[in-house]
Amino acid sequence: MAVTIKPASPRDPQAEALLLKSHALMRSLYAPEDSHFLDVDALCAPDITLFLAAEDGQALGCIALRTGERCAEVKSFFVDPAARGRGIGQALLDHLFAVACAGGVQVLRLETGVGLDAAARLYRANGFVPSGPFGQYAASAASLFFEKSLDQSR
Repeated sequence: MAVTIKPASPRDPQAEALLLKSHALMRSLYAPEDSHFLDVDALCAPDITLFLAAEDGQALGCIALRTGERCAEVKSFFVDPAARGRGIGQALLDHLFAVACAGGVQVLRLETGVGLDAAARLYRANGFVPSGPFGQYAASAASLFFEKSLDQSR
């Protein structure tokens, strides 16, 4: 069966289960001041949309888009370890790019943790380039920052 990607409430039980797995991973890798994940309540903000990838009714991954005027931020990107290596992460990013472009976003930005090498490789393979801190983020030895200009001519 094909993977479907749809908007979902962060409070959806399957979405919340994925988010809690992601949060547990971040807590195991980083000090509290270096963990920049949003909790479930924060992900319910009106400027954030969470997308859930599922197959046969089973949630496999999620990604969120926090929109601004011309710039948006990638948040809460996580693929269940059991589903990794199947292209779920790429599918989620492709979906996010399409949504962002349709919404007029010109630049996507993100913060990720040092040591999340597979994530950094995926970002680079999709045209993200290293950048500096943005928004509420401060420079940190535990963080990597990336951005991607979106082609609005598509």
